[in-house]
Amino acid sequence: MTRTGPLIRDNSLGGPFPSTSHRCHHKPKRCLPIQCGSVSGPLPISPLLFHPNAKGSQIVMDLAQKTVKRQASFCNAITFSNRPIALYEQVRLKITKKQCCWSGALRLGFTSKDPSRINPDNLPKYACPDLVSQSGFWAKALPEEFASEGNIIAFWADKKGRVFYRINESSPMLFFSGVRTAEPLWALIDVYGLTRGVQLLGSEIVPPDCLRPRSFTTVRSSSLRREADDSRLSVSLCDLNLQQEDGASSSSSCPIPQNSLNSQQSSLLPAALESDLHFHQLRGAHIKTLDEQTVARSEHSREERTLVFTNRPLRTGETVFIKVTKSSPSRSGSLSYGVTSCDPAVLRPSDLPYNPEALVDRKEFWAVCRVPTPLQSSDILGFLVNQEGEVILSHNGTNVGMQVCVDNSRPLWMFFGLHGAVTQLRILGSTHVGDPRATSNPSSPSSSPHPSSALGSGSSDPVLNGGLCSAAHCSSAGGTTPSSPASLPKSPTFPSGRGPWPDECSICYENTVDTVIYACGHMCLCYTCGVKLKKMSNACCPICRRQIKDIIKTYRST
Repeated sequence: MTRTGPLIRDNSLGGPFPSTSHRCHHKPKRCLPIQCGSVSGPLPISPLLFHPNAKGSQIVMDLAQKTVKRQASFCNAITFSNRPIALYEQVRLKITKKQCCWSGALRLGFTSKDPSRINPDNLPKYACPDLVSQSGFWAKALPEEFASEGNIIAFWADKKGRVFYRINESSPMLFFSGVRTAEPLWALIDVYGLTRGVQLLGSEIVPPDCLRPRSFTTVRSSSLRREADDSRLSVSLCDLNLQQEDGASSSSSCPIPQNSLNSQQSSLLPAALESDLHFHQLRGAHIKTLDEQTVARSEHSREERTLVFTNRPLRTGETVFIKVTKSSPSRSGSLSYGVTSCDPAVLRPSDLPYNPEALVDRKEFWAVCRVPTPLQSSDILGFLVNQEGEVILSHNGTNVGMQVCVDNSRPLWMFFGLHGAVTQLRILGSTHVGDPRATSNPSSPSSSPHPSSALGSGSSDPVLNGGLCSAAHCSSAGGTTPSSPASLPKSPTFPSGRGPWPDECSICYENTVDTVIYACGHMCLCYTCGVKLKKMSNACCPICRRQIKDIIKTYRST
């Protein structure tokens, strides 16, 4: 089988591409395992490296030309080999870096165009479909489940124009066909989506007699089986066009192309995210871990233990980005979240309650909130704990505002409760203040105009205008006694050493404190502000965030 189409000049990337009817096919098959150490013919004399010049704008290459990394975004990372690849020569790659916030993975293939004659400024964003739709380029997306860090991928072409690949020590599988082998072929590697870095490990020759047609079978190794209904499977525009032509064009069976999905998501995220934040191994009994950054809720009857924690404390000024990867519209309820000074490593699964709000009765500091708006699949949330201890929420790039104030003088872990419609959650990554890559993105809660805090508002009714707890249902406690550590940062106007009471109301900063909050016992308000605060829905103490049952005016003896 050969691929036909109009020929273009070797330097065709300097101008517009002609159209072609080429389509990608992915029919995984396998042949007999390759014998270790078997070589047919001498290997090419020059070492296999990345081409030093023909590369996408986001590619950073080491001096040895063996390792490449995508700086940011999810695309603009096409690379080529420095020399032609012989037939049956395996191109061996190791995945060195994975970034879980994107869809799709490495694109692999060949080109008959000499990369030295390609203008890198004219390389398109994507190998699929931008390059594969042109004469002289063949590529396909690696299935996402094979794109784990540390995996070694080998791919090669045979004399019939068929391209095979293998993962680690697996049996070879047919990737696609139709490559024109009468011309020299260079390797094409697009460091796309989930795959952020790869390393060339050299090459090996595959013995041709290992790939006889009789060795093919549709049965695949169980360790490499792809789930037919897995929405994360690799999809390109070529796949979607093929489905429509075969009559399977219904919207329910046609997922969004990965390029479009990633483009939408990139507008809601900073240009670069740190990927060291994962979910802690401690989790509720009805939570299953899909990978270190993705968790899902198991369907259960009624009460569900669905708490999950971050693997490390948050940094002050760090914004954490979370994506709702699956939701169930048939169920009501929103995502619970919060922060705690309790290290999850000291907890047991049996310590985690059905209702996260029960945690505020523990001796550690716990603050629990709920996202105030309904969530659906693909929604992205940003959580920032700033220097003042304010937890600020963003939803799909829009600043929702301050949700609660917390005591950030101690290490704080973040936690989530997958309730109601939210059935699967993924940590996309984080940025923190001081990182120049994160300062100009509108999706970060810190980059939007800062909402007025009840502590710093200059209005006559700061509580009514700023809202201490009105933005979301929330509760927090640093224990169950009035002497618990304050969850709001102490104001510099609070006197020290002048008596047992602060002199100024913690809301208006004008009147003298003369009111006790029942039942927590904190004395931090004037009677006027106390009356206004009590009338608010979900009124809570500005110190510990416990519900206000009543206020009691007091009188000093002096």
